Amino acid sequence: MKLLLDILQGIGLSAAAGLRPFLPTLVAGGLATADVGVDYEGTSFSFLEEPVFLLAVAIVMVATFLLRGRVDTAAGAAAISGIGVGLGAVLFAATLDDRHVVWWPGLIAGLLLAALAGAAMRDLFTRTRTRLDAEAAAALPVYAEGVAAVLAALSILIPPVSVIAVGFLVWLLVGGRRREGEKYAGLRILR
Repeated sequence: MKLLLDILQGIGLSAAAGLRPFLPTLVAGGLATADVGVDYEGTSFSFLEEPVFLLAVAIVMVATFLLRGRVDTAAGAAAISGIGVGLGAVLFAATLDDRHVVWWPGLIAGLLLAALAGAAMRDLFTRTRTRLDAEAAAALPVYAEGVAAVLAALSILIPPVSVIAVGFLVWLLVGGRRREGEKYAGLRILR
């Protein structure tokens, strides 16, 4: 049962990091420092709860918000997505390493889940950004950070929530791709 809960916790943390990498990492590190739901101390991933690492993540997060105009480019979004995939893999593996000997499958699963979450978020942002004015579109990353932080906290405190979150991300991704195909179907009829 502990393994299942740890897997669910890792699923949620890696999905949250795939959405936006910084606040979920800070939430996981902060809760691990207080030994609430997770504890990385004594593992290969103990750096995740070190104050120096958490400060570095906070500085990078603030820098991305200050450089928001440059980060919203395709290259900036790809960089943040890559950071999210990497941190998602590390968070999943660290969650397994907390109570279990074998942690390397968490790297693979975390990588895949963070990539799924990142793809769903990029797809959603691409669709919604075109409908919003500039001010509302600029707030999308702030909303994403909030959703990612809440998902990370809930995944640590109530691990089964991660199954619902991943199901929602799959639904977003599949639904967005389906709607994209339908958008051009009506244009063929006009010919």
